[in-house]
Amino acid sequence: MSQIFPKSLYLHVPFCKRRCFYCDFAITTGGENLKQQYVDVLCQEIALTVAEIPPIEPLQTIFFGGGTPSLLSVKQLEQILQTITKYFAIASNAEISLEANAGTVSLETLQGYRSLGINRISLGAQAFQQELLDVCGRGHSVAEIYEAVDAIQKAGFENFSLDLISGLPHQTMTDWQDSIEKAIALQPTHLSVYDLTIEEGTAFGKRYQAGDQPLPTEDHTVAMYIAAHELLPAAGYEHYEISNYAQSGYQAQHNLTYWHNQPFYGMGMGATSYINRQRIDRPRKMREYLDAIAQWQSSGISFTAPVIDDREELMDTLMQGLRLAEGLSLKSLQSNYGIELCDRALQILYPYQAKKWVKLLEQSNDLRIMLIPPDGWLFSNIIIADLYEHL
Repeated sequence: MSQIFPKSLYLHVPFCKRRCFYCDFAITTGGENLKQQYVDVLCQEIALTVAEIPPIEPLQTIFFGGGTPSLLSVKQLEQILQTITKYFAIASNAEISLEANAGTVSLETLQGYRSLGINRISLGAQAFQQELLDVCGRGHSVAEIYEAVDAIQKAGFENFSLDLISGLPHQTMTDWQDSIEKAIALQPTHLSVYDLTIEEGTAFGKRYQAGDQPLPTEDHTVAMYIAAHELLPAAGYEHYEISNYAQSGYQAQHNLTYWHNQPFYGMGMGATSYINRQRIDRPRKMREYLDAIAQWQSSGISFTAPVIDDREELMDTLMQGLRLAEGLSLKSLQSNYGIELCDRALQILYPYQAKKWVKLLEQSNDLRIMLIPPDGWLFSNIIIADLYEHL
């Protein structure tokens, strides 16, 4: 398999005003002094990483994720971007994204982001009903969603995304359709639509896993998924990935790196990088992360992980690529992982053709493997579990 060099960089900014009740991300609610210390250490990690794994290709995407990156000041983001430009070439048309929450941005800060070269905002809205925002512990109001979008547009951002969550406690189908319609009315170029996942250790995990309080039924959440699958394409959004919709030309380029299972730099507390067939995790706790970078700086001992073999990498490629409407090229899979391993994968997938969950489409002397929406995506966990067990 020919080596592919990273063209994407993910930077984790772990700061939040509060932890949402469903959140199990690596975050902290630390104050201003910790923010500046973290920015300084993150810049050290950028320099250390490049010294160990020098970039070969210009960066095509940069993504500030979190957490709530919009809690950093414009000056702090400038410090990080200046460090990136010191060590990396950045393509002239690079997608540079920043996650933000409503209530944490203003016209002034957004204009500052644009002046730094940030050209895409991903805004966490989640719902357009105040009672649902309160139920899941969001730190913003519905009014602040509208204020944030107004500021994003006035600041000149042509490319922005909204996040919505289905399957929230007490969320009705009327609520869900209302959120979708209100999101469409704001004319984002991209929408991410996620089904609530109850994670162990979160406030929701403690509250709902015991079954003390009811959540929407599976039939209810399936109906919500299908409603989004029908309403958003009717409004001009392509359903290009299980949970993502985009206007033409506005697919999330950074996330496509993940879904195509391509390598990327990942830096910051709790981040994962994928380089040279190694998925390397950073510590999820602030003190452990800061100490690890200090040790790397002083001793030269960096993060390591086992090298992924062909079977595991094929499995990752199938798991990620089948999320996409475009599916996967069999010819490409065979070239990268060999005919025998790919034939085994096909044998596992064949029975799902009869269920109309999987389609094998002949195209230009190739075979494209894809899931058939909506059922193929709704039952994708069953298909992936089968592949994991038998591949």
